[in-house]
Amino acid sequence: MEESDTEHQQADWVGIHEKICQLLIPIRTAMPFHSLQADRDHHRAQILHRQEELIEISRAVAQKKLFEGKYQESLPAAQLSLRCAMDVYGPSAVQLVPAYLLLAEANVGLGSLSQAEGYLSQAEWTVMKTPECSQTVRHQLHRNLGRLYTATENLEGALLHFANDVYYASEEYGLDNIVTCGGYFLMANVFIKQEKMDIASSLYTEVASTWHSHLTKLLETHTPGSMTLEHSFDEAQQAEADQMLRAMLKVQESSPKQATAQNTLVAHSLAMLWFLGGSPDKALEFGRKALQSSQLVPDHSLTEPIQGLLQLAAERGPHLTIAS
Repeated sequence: MEESDTEHQQADWVGIHEKICQLLIPIRTAMPFHSLQADRDHHRAQILHRQEELIEISRAVAQKKLFEGKYQESLPAAQLSLRCAMDVYGPSAVQLVPAYLLLAEANVGLGSLSQAEGYLSQAEWTVMKTPECSQTVRHQLHRNLGRLYTATENLEGALLHFANDVYYASEEYGLDNIVTCGGYFLMANVFIKQEKMDIASSLYTEVASTWHSHLTKLLETHTPGSMTLEHSFDEAQQAEADQMLRAMLKVQESSPKQATAQNTLVAHSLAMLWFLGGSPDKALEFGRKALQSSQLVPDHSLTEPIQGLLQLAAERGPHLTIAS
């Protein structure tokens, strides 16, 4: 690991520990024995609220690390999320499922498939005995089962789980949604393994269009200084978008039959993502790539928006220029 990576990792964990320590203060503070009932009730309510915040913070940190491919680093946060959820909801509650899924995904990434299978079995059993379980939890369960099946090369089984993932996600969020398209992306990767490139390309187009549309809408409502990506969606979603879009661009650029229009869409999406995320240098990098691709497409409809974004990025970073 490079020194800068180690420093970033240390800074991340310092920030996380600061948040967690502030939340732990009221949890670890004992009430005086002779306190009033109203005070004791207030203290219990405060502890519960802080524990719920801990669950959310640790879950978000773990998810971000997973999207960045930092599986080992995600484990402490995922384990903390599980422990806090057990304290709040008990050992067999459906609220434990998201933490089980985070731990399963981390172990799949680390190649510890038997451990991943154990966490997924616990999650699946909990969902089965909870008929009122939300569509969100069901889609997340099938997405992680699909990942496990992909890792074990049971590709048909993986596709079935990803199809269920898309079904439950679309029921909750709609078909043209950034959450739902994560299932399409994972299905496409399975079809690539099966050497069914046309189907994979079609699914990639769906993913690229969904993210491009979403980011375009965010950019249209953007005003300088008033909004960055953190107000639009969380760091985990930003990491997910970056991971998916970069992976698609890499596959497309290495393909003998490059889909130039799709390359333009993906590179433009990455440029918008990083501009809204406050990184004008990366926005310029991907914006230049998008502009180059757009000029090879008969329909130049994206050329003007790309040029406009390049101008905005250059203004945001005074030391930067549009030309490469």
